[in-house]
Amino acid sequence: MKKKILSVLLAIAMVAASAGCGNANNGGASAPSSSSEVNDAGESSADNAADSGEAESFTLLVWAPSEDQSDEYGNWLSTMCNQFNDANPQWNITFEYGVCPEGDAKTMVTQDVEAAADIYMFANDNLTALVASNAIARLGGETESYVRNTNSQSIVDSVSLDDALYGVPFTTNTWFMYYDTSAFSEEEAGSLDAMLAKEKVAFPLTNSWYIASFFVANGCTLFGNVNDESQGIDFSGDKAVAVTDYLVDMVANPNFVNDADGAGMAGLRDGSIKAIFSGSWDYNPVKEVLGDNFGARELPAITIDGAKKQLMAFAGTKAIGVNPNADNMEAAVALARYLGSPEAQQAHYELRGVVPCNTELLADPVIAADVLVKAQNNTFESTSIIQPFVTAMNNYWSPAENFGKSLINKEVTHANAEKETEKLNTSMNSTGVE
Repeated sequence: MKKKILSVLLAIAMVAASAGCGNANNGGASAPSSSSEVNDAGESSADNAADSGEAESFTLLVWAPSEDQSDEYGNWLSTMCNQFNDANPQWNITFEYGVCPEGDAKTMVTQDVEAAADIYMFANDNLTALVASNAIARLGGETESYVRNTNSQSIVDSVSLDDALYGVPFTTNTWFMYYDTSAFSEEEAGSLDAMLAKEKVAFPLTNSWYIASFFVANGCTLFGNVNDESQGIDFSGDKAVAVTDYLVDMVANPNFVNDADGAGMAGLRDGSIKAIFSGSWDYNPVKEVLGDNFGARELPAITIDGAKKQLMAFAGTKAIGVNPNADNMEAAVALARYLGSPEAQQAHYELRGVVPCNTELLADPVIAADVLVKAQNNTFESTSIIQPFVTAMNNYWSPAENFGKSLINKEVTHANAEKETEKLNTSMNSTGVE
């Protein structure tokens, strides 16, 4: 009842609140021992509607990013919801919408779970907090089978806790490399060192979502790289110090540019920078700037102590979740499955350039040939680790950012590399920042 009263007010409030929403990369609380589980409810509503000859009328509240509700991008969300309504004559659904970026789901949904959306989109690193707050339903039945049969195992794992499935994925979420193909050969683009020896390259070293890629390349781990909180963060010993020494040299290279405050994109525009590291959100401006020289690919390798090491990005997924308090759970689960269906992912890709993750779509020759799709999915599958979403991941972000800033400010040197690296490791394994 509370949900019915507040749903419209919250939908309006979320639109207003969206201006203050940002992307969240940190993890959440531990998952509880039990959770809401939803299996597909079969044909009960359809049978009842057929028996009575009347469609069942009800309202569903759906939250999604503003871009999915924008006329500029074809209003993907309402288009899909209306198609879903048309395809299910047993239901007469009135849709209400609110704005919630995927990265803010754990904050906005858990504020008042009962009043929150029936269906919402979330970044997978929000999952632990959502489960802990009983704000997301475990999926079963046909929906679970669909997800497991149409996605890679790594994608399935990204929306699972203890092998329980909680979301319908619709895209991967990571970063990769954009570069000017007239400046670098394909072989050169596979080596960051070769690129830095030739042209200016921008990398966001002071951004904690990016800097870990160097440490993971040389064997450092975050929770065992398998989301096991008991293993902690291991940026210790010679393997980590070697990375710090590499980064000290990289920062001293006149061809290195720290990509902060838009420096990378500005350099691409004026021609001074030939490569940047970003994600699909920058596809359109980069393509516009580079034109026929546009290139995108998975991450390059680096050389540490004479050995080739592969940079490894943080990666995740975005998915559709169902509130366990939804008034019509059968319809809510069915809509979540539809919003992550091949049809919906195809429309998302065509309208907004959202890279699909459905294996059927990725096998389509047109989609498979798309440079952006190949770059993002090759990165996800070959040059990334799933970003941990355990509670202790909260302790990573600030120390990593500050370490990047110390490198840029030349406060970390070869002389103090061992000491500063150990301080970093200690900070990331404690609840406070030293």
